[in-house]
Amino acid sequence: MAKPAGSLDPHKYIGLWSVQDLIYEPLIRYGHGGKMEPALATEWALEDGGKLFRLKLRQNVTFQDGTPWDAKAMTWNLDRWIGKDAHNWMNASRLFDGHTIVDDHTVEIRFKEPVLGLLYEFSYVRPSRFLSPSSVDGDGNYQKPIGTGPWMEESASNASSTFMRYDGYWGERPAFEHIDLMVLPDSRSRMAALRAGEIDLIGGDFLAPIKATEAKTLQDAGLPVAIEIGTMTMVLGFNPDRNEALKDRKVREAIDIGFDRSAISQVLFHGMAEPAANLFPSTVPLSGKRFEIATRNVERAASLLEEAGWVGSGVREKDGKKLAIELVVSEEAMAGSRALGEILQAQLGEVGIGITIRSVDHASRHSDIPARKFDMALFYTLGAPYEPFGTLIGMLLSTFNNGVDGKLAIDAANLDPLLLAAASASEDQVEAATQAVYDWLHDNVALLPLFYAPVIWAHTDRVSGFKAPATEYDLPFEHVVLGS
Repeated sequence: MAKPAGSLDPHKYIGLWSVQDLIYEPLIRYGHGGKMEPALATEWALEDGGKLFRLKLRQNVTFQDGTPWDAKAMTWNLDRWIGKDAHNWMNASRLFDGHTIVDDHTVEIRFKEPVLGLLYEFSYVRPSRFLSPSSVDGDGNYQKPIGTGPWMEESASNASSTFMRYDGYWGERPAFEHIDLMVLPDSRSRMAALRAGEIDLIGGDFLAPIKATEAKTLQDAGLPVAIEIGTMTMVLGFNPDRNEALKDRKVREAIDIGFDRSAISQVLFHGMAEPAANLFPSTVPLSGKRFEIATRNVERAASLLEEAGWVGSGVREKDGKKLAIELVVSEEAMAGSRALGEILQAQLGEVGIGITIRSVDHASRHSDIPARKFDMALFYTLGAPYEPFGTLIGMLLSTFNNGVDGKLAIDAANLDPLLLAAASASEDQVEAATQAVYDWLHDNVALLPLFYAPVIWAHTDRVSGFKAPATEYDLPFEHVVLGS
């Protein structure tokens, strides 16, 4: 992994998600394609118009310290986060209206109104996974990571974390006894260690990302590389409030057809990133009908700019002002974004759009993007299990404070009503309501989907049975068998 695991308190937002996934389990697990699978709950039902959530808990399960998993342990965990301001970015917390223990393995949770994406929210790695009530001190302060999952923390430092198999695990036990997570901040060091057989597995955008160029290098060296279309999309976001030129739809459309997605995919991503026209790939539930992918058309782009009043050779001008746009990129937040920015700069320059690139570190991005200190910026959608409403509400609704992630687009008058309608739609209406949002974004060229981000993992020959996880927040160990 690229950095230490950090605090593994499942009710805080500090440690690495995929490391917490080793220890803590959800009530319901997010499977491939958005399928909701039983975990610590075996059955669930929504009643009273969606305001009552009844769960049957899995029996004969214990935490790794022997504490029983039951309704008492579940509600003790709920009381640590649900309904508290720090967690009200989740609908389940914001609309929480109490819980009731029906019996030792049945719990009812009440909400003030039906909860959008309720099942997905209870699959999140944090804060909705479960800690042993015995792993806190007398004042309720977290002391050590103890869950119901298949792995127990054995040791942890800034250099590594070691996990031992929990042989009392209720589900399918892993085929091997230990996981050692080595901290190797530099990607070249990780690749060298993998090729030398010093580590068995690397990958995952939030754990130890592999660039497409690195994946190609590993493939050429004969190492197994797993590449799949994931659930995250690389998007170019506009800020018309900072750059007047971007308020004109014709300018945004000229940008959309002023660069070549397919060529960029081949050159920069070795064909591993699929060109995008939709905000979400088809691997995301409710991702909508497929739009046609924009192709580069220099003549049409130039014509649109002419119609918008931007004329002249070189960088076009209008009313004495140059068509100059600042693009913010961050290698730390999005590997390869600088190179992508340079290609956009070159190709859009050919139609008379002057792009300047400002590279920022991760911390600066987390301050500049929410403050809207950009003309254009590169974003990732949140990915499963947060989609589609994590991105739709978090990154598009103007009134929702989503912290450091920032907004892909803002239009309180036109977009917000569509988003709110989708968020409150009934099950039989939600598909049409979300499609209305996608249609508006597409018709107004409000943002530009660029590529569906690939999920890339690589491993040694002694690893068999590997399958990329359903989300970037999980660590893939299930079904893996280690040879000699």
